[in-house]
Amino acid sequence: MHKTDKVRCYVYVFFKRKNNNKRYLHRQAQFESKVRSYPRKLPFAIQSATGAWITDVEGNKYIDCLSGAGTLALGHNHPVVTESIKQLLDSNLPMHTLDITTPLKDKFSEFMYTLLATEKDEYCLQFCGPTGADAVEAALKLAKQVTGRSGIVSFSGGYHGMTHGALAVTGNLAPKQGIEGLMSPVQFLPYPNAYRCAFGLSSEQSVSAHISYFENFLKDVESGVVKPAAVILEVIQGEGGVNPAPIEWLKQVRRVTKELDILLIIDEVQTGFCRTGRWFAYQYAGIDPDMIVMSKAIGGGLPLAVLGIKKQYDAWQAGNHSGTFRGNQLAMATGLATLEYLKDHDMASYVAEMGAWFMAELKELQKRYPRIGHVRGRGLMIGMEIIDPDLPRQSDGSYPADSAAAASIQQACFRHGLVIEKGGRGGTVLRLLPPLNVTKDELHQVLDKLERALQENQ
Repeated sequence: MHKTDKVRCYVYVFFKRKNNNKRYLHRQAQFESKVRSYPRKLPFAIQSATGAWITDVEGNKYIDCLSGAGTLALGHNHPVVTESIKQLLDSNLPMHTLDITTPLKDKFSEFMYTLLATEKDEYCLQFCGPTGADAVEAALKLAKQVTGRSGIVSFSGGYHGMTHGALAVTGNLAPKQGIEGLMSPVQFLPYPNAYRCAFGLSSEQSVSAHISYFENFLKDVESGVVKPAAVILEVIQGEGGVNPAPIEWLKQVRRVTKELDILLIIDEVQTGFCRTGRWFAYQYAGIDPDMIVMSKAIGGGLPLAVLGIKKQYDAWQAGNHSGTFRGNQLAMATGLATLEYLKDHDMASYVAEMGAWFMAELKELQKRYPRIGHVRGRGLMIGMEIIDPDLPRQSDGSYPADSAAAASIQQACFRHGLVIEKGGRGGTVLRLLPPLNVTKDELHQVLDKLERALQENQ
């Protein structure tokens, strides 16, 4: 028997004999740090996965509406992705090349270069380490180098990663506890929320208030804050509770940053590559970011992060920012295969259409279940905020959020075979991120499982 055959046989026997979720979770707790999070909410061990479906080691099946936090644009093990892996393995191309080019990298770069270009601007590409946080770190460093300034403006509810610089511009306080010496100075401003206004205003008044606050803050000579190097934001906050920024607010942010010579960094790690019904979420506002942070779906399921930089701001000198794994050829192969599939099948239009239908169905569900306070999102990036409708309304018209009910609904969904994540303040927003090629029949099943969970938590 060949060595590879022995490995396959061992893996088969291992999975066949020890098919118990509880046992695997116990072993995981034995081997891994307490920092692990998803297994605490999704207590299973995955045996296999195809498309939008996951099968655990006990044979239970689930519809995956997490998709690797948006990484798996085409779901699990899509043929174009697996085939690209096989082709690379057969090509004798090295797995990693640092930043040395290859014919594959050249083709990937050309696709991205063309995708980002506009009539006014051309963007060059910076291949970073394998995570979105790596690209955020690069963007922050470059903004400081270009402008000669050190400050960064970010927004409440924003998420940009867990490394020191990325964490410094992240709104969530929990991972910052006990961490001294984070990057400074960072100033946080309120981010618009269609359901919960930071100023306690109605949705009609909220947008203009946020615009005025942002502009006055940066232009006020008595604000106490020195002009920053950059503003960083997500067009739709993902971890922050699926909060889409109002189009007019985005336009005004771009206007003000241009007027003041402040670089605008748009984090498209979760929203990029057709997730919202456009190639990039910022395209809804017709704005031109100075830098675009990209990861997750860009690698077709494998680790890859790229920073798009307007060429006039490419102030790097050779070696100013490097990383061993910025030449991940396997991720470029799966990424290119995924991106070409998205383009060839006009997935942006499909996602926009499917997302509009799905959103409408969720709003019908909202009419029947008052615990759903708000449904929001774009494309197939959708959030449902869970509230306590028995408590008095707040000044902005919203009901108090109910984190316990949201957690209970998530667990009920899991029992019924639906994998979803929570987000937002207190984890009160149920987040739906199905694969971009999900079918209407599969979304009908999502609705059915979600309704069963809501019935149990009225």
